[in-house]
Amino acid sequence: MRNWSHAWTGAWTRRALMTALASFFVAAALLPLGAFADPLPSWNDGKAKAAILDFVTRTTTAGGPDFVAVGDRIATFDNDGTLWSERPVYFQGIFVLDRIKAMAKDHPEWKDKQPFKAVLEGDMDAVMASGNKGLGELLAASSTGMSVEDFSAAVTEWTKTARHPRFDRPYTELVFQPMLELLAYLRANGYQTFIVSGGGVEFMRAWAEGVYGIPPQQVVGSSDKTEFKLDGDTPRIFKLPAVEFVDDGPGKPVGINRFIGKRPVFAAGNSDGDLEMLQWTTLNSGPRFGLIVHHTDAVREWAYDRDSHIGRLDKALDEAPKRGWLVVDMKNDWTKIYPFEK
Repeated sequence: MRNWSHAWTGAWTRRALMTALASFFVAAALLPLGAFADPLPSWNDGKAKAAILDFVTRTTTAGGPDFVAVGDRIATFDNDGTLWSERPVYFQGIFVLDRIKAMAKDHPEWKDKQPFKAVLEGDMDAVMASGNKGLGELLAASSTGMSVEDFSAAVTEWTKTARHPRFDRPYTELVFQPMLELLAYLRANGYQTFIVSGGGVEFMRAWAEGVYGIPPQQVVGSSDKTEFKLDGDTPRIFKLPAVEFVDDGPGKPVGINRFIGKRPVFAAGNSDGDLEMLQWTTLNSGPRFGLIVHHTDAVREWAYDRDSHIGRLDKALDEAPKRGWLVVDMKNDWTKIYPFEK
């Protein structure tokens, strides 16, 4: 004879279990994506990581006081020194020098003309002594007259073959693993991530999507003037030897307004060149987040700030406490810096 009491108890237990599971999944559906697994595994547990997780949770929790609509979840990132390293000099500068060396066979006059002579002789002191004028000449000579497609192809080829002098790896591997995780975490929670950098826009667009997952249309950078030409039935855009827009310092808010059209709620930089972008982002109503990557690890990367000729961090570092910006200590806040670290 069947034990009805036992059957009733089992059915009730199963019903309670199914009810509990249903409640769990309903609750889970209301939580922001990435709420279970650690979305920032290369960040040490501490104030920096907690501040980021708290901000994303607050701004993506429907019905909460700090909720930000998906269409307004704009996050902007500087590139050099924020998403990848910038030593010994900006990587685009190394690309330009490599281009000049490769082109020298077609320009015999360069061996007697500065700053080209200095580049060919490997005299970096003389190159830097040529100042903005000399550097501008090198930059123009390396790309003027090229179509944007040919320029992109040259950059792509360079990223495959060039090696960083310290790490002997492609420059595109000198990206910061914790920042890759932060980009992915923000996107998983409905944020659009943009690069807003002083680097050349065509230079970054050639590899940014493959390295950061940021498509070309979400890259804002400095740009040269260009012109459209129709060669038969082939339309092309060519680079000209003139600067159109400098996306650095006060140019960054201008670029954000011009090319993105919305003020970010999250911005990350690493130098005084990002000061105005951080101000433009955070000095506004509603939830706002400013982040500064502070280069403090002389062993795994480099340590520099106020006195550096590359990525100088002085005024922004002083302003951070007053504005409530998060200053990320690379040495203490990151368990690893590069993806290739063990």
